[in-house]
Amino acid sequence: MDFSDVSLVALRVFREVAERGTFTAAATALGYTQSAVSRQIASIERAAGTQLLERRREGVQLTPAGQLVLRSAAEVLDQIDTTARELAGLPVEGGTVRLGWFPSAGAVLLPLAITGLRRSHPGLTVVSREGTTPALVRSLRAGTIELAVLAAAPPFRPPDSETPAIKVETLAERPLRLAVPANHPFAAASTVDVSELRGQRWIASPSADLMGVWPGLDERPEISHTVRDWLAKLHLVAAGAGITTVSASLAAAAPPGVRVIAVRGGPRELRRVILARLPGRLSEPAAAVAEALRAAAREMAPG
Repeated sequence: MDFSDVSLVALRVFREVAERGTFTAAATALGYTQSAVSRQIASIERAAGTQLLERRREGVQLTPAGQLVLRSAAEVLDQIDTTARELAGLPVEGGTVRLGWFPSAGAVLLPLAITGLRRSHPGLTVVSREGTTPALVRSLRAGTIELAVLAAAPPFRPPDSETPAIKVETLAERPLRLAVPANHPFAAASTVDVSELRGQRWIASPSADLMGVWPGLDERPEISHTVRDWLAKLHLVAAGAGITTVSASLAAAAPPGVRVIAVRGGPRELRRVILARLPGRLSEPAAAVAEALRAAAREMAPG
């Protein structure tokens, strides 16, 4: 095993593939051709003397050797990036925390946490980005973010099956709610029975689980609009285009013309907001961000 000839480019490509989950996505993010990405991965696997990535139809997965190399690559690249920032006279990485979050966390939780950090740690910089749970988990593994705020639904399984296990803590647990137009028949009451949801038009996400439709309906739902962005969903609700599900924590962020109500009957549908990170001791800046997220979760109105 000889890494003396492995270039920084190969290390960056390897980390990008691990984070993005496919060669194609990594090539797009880096502005490379897919064949160039393949060559760089081949070079680092030759140096390792073993396979680092398992190629699957749905993407790639790190082998145990790949996880070991990724941790080392992330440390090397972080050191290089920190040195470059210091030479350029920019704030060093020690005062910067990289945070990932699921889309609707940016509506209430993240702004509350950032506001709190401005008061408690004015010199700390948070660099954040939105992503899906699988993408954010890969980013944690790749070392491109230190903390991730994830959404979880029953049965609340671990974020992934790789080792070491990702450390998670529940920031909040809220019941699922229903967002309806202000002039909808449901809007006059604070709750609606689950049996009354039959025959409704739904605004759902373009995913296999039809996020946005009430779970466990005993009929094939009528999807009137397929929307990825939660804010667009709520504005379509306000326009009378259908109804959708929403976490209770987002009630305060609902636009005018939308009522958020509870659903009674059937299994109680809970949703968790989870803080995830790799095991080990957090840096002081990351620990400060984690505490700000906990405080923001406590400040959010309970469901």
